[in-house]
Amino acid sequence: MYVCSCFGITEAQVKQHAEGGACTPRQIASACKAGTDCGSCVRRIQAILGRGACPRRELADQGKPMLAELSGPVGLDEAA
Repeated sequence: MYVCSCFGITEAQVKQHAEGGACTPRQIASACKAGTDCGSCVRRIQAILGRGACPRRELADQGKPMLAELSGPVGLDEAA
């Protein structure tokens, strides 16, 4: 099912980004642009994120560093 019709983002894609560490609608937007055009999907994204566990949030609750678990380039400096 499509969550963001502006960019053709499905619920499965949002869940995949959430499993990858995107815990907020803003982080989902950074990952795939969902919610950045008309904004009508933001509430649906919030609902999807509210149902699942967030790996980064769990790390924070345990007092562990959250950014250490990220894979891939984090900043633009690494691409240069």
